[in-house]
This record gives sequence, structure tokens and C-alpha cells, in this order.
Amino acid sequence: MTYAIGNIPVHETGWTVEGLRIAGLCFGPDTGTPILALHGWLDNASSFAKLAQFLPGRRLVALDMPGHGLSDHRSADAGYQIWDDLPQLVGIIDQLGWEECVLMGHSRGAMIASLMASVIPERVSALITLDGMLPYPADDGMMVEQLRNYLNDRRKQAQKSTRLFASHADFVERRGRSGEPRVVAEQLAERNLRKTDNAYEWRGDPRLSGASAMKLNLRQCEAMLKALSMPVLNIWATPSERLKKLMEAARALAQQHVLDLTSVEVAGHHHWHMEEPTARKIAKVIEGFLESRRH
Repeated sequence: MTYAIGNIPVHETGWTVEGLRIAGLCFGPDTGTPILALHGWLDNASSFAKLAQFLPGRRLVALDMPGHGLSDHRSADAGYQIWDDLPQLVGIIDQLGWEECVLMGHSRGAMIASLMASVIPERVSALITLDGMLPYPADDGMMVEQLRNYLNDRRKQAQKSTRLFASHADFVERRGRSGEPRVVAEQLAERNLRKTDNAYEWRGDPRLSGASAMKLNLRQCEAMLKALSMPVLNIWATPSERLKKLMEAARALAQQHVLDLTSVEVAGHHHWHMEEPTARKIAKVIEGFLESRRH
């Protein structure tokens, strides 16, 4: 299915990789600079729709990551560690016929993009991260507790019923309780909900809300950053009190270890790439970065 947002053509598409059906949206001309966009936790491909409007010459392919939006859930014996997505992402790049691409990610997607760029730098011409880059380094001594939390969460999630909402408005209101702007939840609702006989069912995999089995420690995070041989652009929002410690640590580590780094702050909330005028400002920074690297 093809339609348009403003003057930007949009194509609904998908790929099957290793038995998983992964849905996505393609924005812009086929001949544009290829950008693979990875959304944040519990978001979906539509989170990049506003930003894509201000990147008209680029071919931006945004995914519903596994367990999110219209994409398949992982099998019952699998999980959602940030490295679990890498084989499918490489498979999608192969199916798109891209020898290399710009890799862009927001929040959790920025962590996955950074990890991917570090291990296959020959396929990534540039890395762009939006309000995120790497997980907060874990204390080695917390390994046993982390694994225990993971097992406990898996058991609880197996017994959970599917989350239901009375309407799209109910979904928007509940996401708004965490301080998320209404316009953000409204953009995500269509791909995050499935209509049932008398309600709307959340499409996401409940396991996405559980503890990770393992987390990267400081030395692993540093090794990942040092392996980023391509130009890197970090765009940071105004940090909330809840995320301030994580974001400041990520920024400091990136500045210390990434060889070719551009770091910019654009004032706004965590999902500021989904709203005007901040999406326009972010796109201007991205365009300037890509053009400077091209020349």
C-alpha cells in the first residue's frame, strides 16, 4: 500500500527474516540516501513519520521492531535482548539491496543501532542516535540479581492476559499518564492496537516489559564505542529527571571514546522527533551532518 504524508511518498512493506515477519514503512524516493530507522521501546515505525517529512531527499526505512507494532512476536523460548535483533536487521539490509546505509535509532533503537554499527561498521556509512546511545553500564556484581529478575519476570509475563483498551482514546490517555504528549500516543495508536469484537488489543509482546537477562558492563560499553569507525551524530533532548543520569553517562562515554563524534542538543521531550517544530530542527541537524560528510 502506498500513500503520501505531505509531499513524501510512503509505502507499507515488510520482510521475512529467519521466520519472523517484520513490518515497516518506506519514506521518500528510492534513489535517496538509504537510512534504516529503529524506534524506541514500545513505539513503532510511525514514530519516524513526522521526521521523514523534513528529510525529503532521503530513503528512510522505518521498522516495527520484533514484538512491536505489526511485526511478529519472537517465539516462546526467545527474548528481547538488544543484540537479539541484529541478525534480522542485517537480513533486512541485505533484502533491501543496500551495501551500506545510514543507521538511525531513537532511545532503545539508538542502543541497538550503536551495537550493530560497532560489529558491522563496513555496512554503516554513518550512525545517528536520537536521545540515546548505549545502556547505562551495569555493575558486574549485579549479574546474579539481574538474571534472577529476568527469570521472575518471565514467569509473571507468561501468566498475563493481553492488555485491552476500550478505544484509541483510552490507549492515548493511559500513555499520557507517564507524561507522554497526546500527539505522540495518537501517532503510535494505529500500529500498536488491534481491533477485537468489543475492545482494542495491544499488539506488543508483554516480554518487552520484563528485565533483561544480562546487561553490558562498563568495559563492554567502552569497547562498543571504540569500534564505531564511522561518523557519529548524537542528538540529545532535554533530559528528564528520571533519565538524566543515564543520558549524561552515555554522553560522557561517547565523547571520551568515539573517534568521529558530533554531539548536539535540541531542547524538547524524549519523543520530540515526533512533533513540530522540533522534528524540523532535528531534521536540519541531520541534513547538515549528512551533507558535511558527503563533501
